[in-house]
Amino acid sequence: MTAIKEEKSDVGLKQNIGLLAAVNIIIGVMIGSGIFVSPTEALKYSGSIGLCLVVWAVCGIVSLLGALCFAELGTVVPKSGAEYAYLLETFGKLHKFWGPLPAFICNWVYVMVLRPAEVAILILICITYSIEPIRHNIGFDNLDEAYRQHFQKLLAIVVLFIVTYINLRSVKLFVRINNFCSFGKVIACIVVILGGVYELFNGNTKNLSSGFEGTTTNAGNIALAFYNGLWAYDGWVSVTLVTEEIKRPEINIPRSILISVPIITALYVFMNFSYLIVLTPNEMVTSPAVAVEFGKRVFGPFAFVIPLGVALATFGCALSIQFSVTRLCFVAGREGHFLAPMSYIHYEKLTPGPAVALQGLISLIFILMGDVHDLIEFASFLIWVFYGAAVICLLVLRKTRPDLPRPYKVPLVVPFLTLAVAVFLSVTPMFTQPPAKYLAALGFIISGLIFYVPFVYYKYRPKLMDKFTFLIQVLFEVIPSDKKES
Repeated sequence: MTAIKEEKSDVGLKQNIGLLAAVNIIIGVMIGSGIFVSPTEALKYSGSIGLCLVVWAVCGIVSLLGALCFAELGTVVPKSGAEYAYLLETFGKLHKFWGPLPAFICNWVYVMVLRPAEVAILILICITYSIEPIRHNIGFDNLDEAYRQHFQKLLAIVVLFIVTYINLRSVKLFVRINNFCSFGKVIACIVVILGGVYELFNGNTKNLSSGFEGTTTNAGNIALAFYNGLWAYDGWVSVTLVTEEIKRPEINIPRSILISVPIITALYVFMNFSYLIVLTPNEMVTSPAVAVEFGKRVFGPFAFVIPLGVALATFGCALSIQFSVTRLCFVAGREGHFLAPMSYIHYEKLTPGPAVALQGLISLIFILMGDVHDLIEFASFLIWVFYGAAVICLLVLRKTRPDLPRPYKVPLVVPFLTLAVAVFLSVTPMFTQPPAKYLAALGFIISGLIFYVPFVYYKYRPKLMDKFTFLIQVLFEVIPSDKKES
């Protein structure tokens, strides 16, 4: 390995991601299974078709405002890692113990639970909908329930291996496959929209006649409608997780956001409009897979295109989420907030192999566990806590570091609006969901402190780490990145 290191004088993550690929990373993460499988909660809590469509449109605008805040942060702090990098840059040096702690907790939650659990769920959904068109032909429904679950888990492990291999192999391979998946899922969305337009021209307007009839006046229900809508839009932060690999990030990060988020907003609004043309509000709320039911009504024998679209969307989303979170893992390892070998780079492929493998392993554990939705639920409100903290970083940096170059700068009203939304979405679930979930989240944060105090604050390094590091280097053919952060 020493010889390898001497041959390579400039080893690190390379800028291989252009504007189109950056747009597709955002689309890849934002469009997952939700808009196809269960876009019903916003309708359920809004009480009417009219308000539901308004909610989806407003959620898109709010997401764009939040993404523009991250676009500024991505140009001011040109490091991969998104919220983690911004928290570390803003508060990391203010206090020896408390300063780096918010960044560490952010990394701990994302890397160890939230993102790999999301990957596991997406892959399991991918398998479910991949099987859907052929389940009768292969006699899947005749199998015992336990065998069906084992079969699905086995296929999910195969898909996870493929996802992990792509991210291990090269960034260029990821970009090509993610571009294909993103185009495919956008086409699937357009197919649904065109199906709705076809039904509309055929005079199927009965379901739309109710308009705003039944609109809720309960502030709590309206809040929950927006909460669920914004959850479906989550993922606009993804491009700032890979800032160091974006070509001309000061230009392409804002542009990719301004292109992708409005596209997804339009797709989401018109897809819901199409669903509501064909399905009654009651059918939408009770259907386990809205797009599949829609396909059966509109496309008849060609309805199989919908589950295939869901499978493609979930595969692409899992691929993009794993790609993004491995960069967070990489940056945290480089900063001493995670195992150092997680920041090592393959000497030829220039991919963070150990970080990718770790994410694959954690996702594998979650797949074997099966139902990990509760893990997502108890940690999901923390996402908006971190989004709000990142916006605070933007405001603090404007005050304390006005000299920093800002090639892109949002109007001051935008971060304040985004911060208000973040506070709202962080606090609302505390009054609507069981307290046990928040105790679980608190317990997981405390478990992070158990690692933070000895290994980050006191920098304790067990002697076994030298052997572990050597083993990682030999297995993955990786060496430390040449890039050092100040």
